[in-house]
Amino acid sequence: MTNFNGLGMSLGNLSRLSDARSRSICPENPSGEPGGACRATDGVSADASSEFGRPVKVSPFIEIGPGETRELADIEGPGAIQHIWMTPTGNWRFTILRIYWDDCEMPSVEAPVGDFFGSGWGSFAQLTSTPVCVNPGSAFNCYWEMPFRRRCRITMTNIAEEQMVLYYQINYTLTDVPDDAAYFHAHFRRTNPIPYKSDYHLIDGIEGKGHFVGMYLAWGTNNNGWWGEGEVKFFIDDDADYPTIATTGLEDYFCGSYNFDPSPKHDRAYVTYTTPYAGLHQLIRPSSDYQTQFRMGMYRFHIMDPVRFEKSLSIDIQAIGWGYNGKWLPMQDDVASVAFWYQTLPSAPFRPLPERERLFIA
Repeated sequence: MTNFNGLGMSLGNLSRLSDARSRSICPENPSGEPGGACRATDGVSADASSEFGRPVKVSPFIEIGPGETRELADIEGPGAIQHIWMTPTGNWRFTILRIYWDDCEMPSVEAPVGDFFGSGWGSFAQLTSTPVCVNPGSAFNCYWEMPFRRRCRITMTNIAEEQMVLYYQINYTLTDVPDDAAYFHAHFRRTNPIPYKSDYHLIDGIEGKGHFVGMYLAWGTNNNGWWGEGEVKFFIDDDADYPTIATTGLEDYFCGSYNFDPSPKHDRAYVTYTTPYAGLHQLIRPSSDYQTQFRMGMYRFHIMDPVRFEKSLSIDIQAIGWGYNGKWLPMQDDVASVAFWYQTLPSAPFRPLPERERLFIA
């Protein structure tokens, strides 16, 4: 039997011993080196800790100025990220998370920090899933396993005009990575509004071998009535005009049914839910102020049913609802998303992020 490398953790292998080495990066130990934590003598809590001896909390967070990029981690492999915890202040759409694998110049992860953690509307909403949890008050947690061979570099960029604060902890292991382990990718997009009679393009241009493992979708409606009749279409490898996989409707893809509405006629109200693999975890309802349209936050993670591709993958979402006299209504809604997948390197460059004004949530 080969030695256990400490990856693919589950209750089934939790008892196994391994030569993998546990490390953690945070403001108190920015390099993750052994014995490197609690050594700070200068930091935001220096005055609060002045009556204590060392070790004591001196540097619990970092500050990122307007337009500044801070490097959160630079790790020499082989190894894997196993958990990320973050609490960012400021506008979550104006704080951009990027991850680079094995000295690649282009990031494999690029998304506003809120959307990456399923919080695209800029406010707290409980999310309890297997790979992502959002806990009170604004605690972002990610359990996606992210193996790398030579290097992992993680940065955070503040594109706002105000300084922001970031608390963070990056837990990882240094260990052998198997030859068939692919690299984690995540890409953000927003279209506002969706052009008339057009699909929403969740992702396209993926080239290589890999598997799609899920999405977060922030959907804001611009019409009354039901909006989610569209199918999710997976164009795999040589698919051209027609996809290999299509769902029966948008709420069905997110493992719900009948408008997310349990009332007898399915015509009253949505019900939120959060489960290990899928959920409608955020619902902003019309109110007496200027937030007049419904806004939803949804996720679907293909942990048990990844969508595998050999050469390429594109995913579209039909933007249709119920219109007049039983006809489909082309939706022109505000939709943002993060697609998650694993693939081989090198990966194709991402479409550039929208400029700041088109990231802004009014």
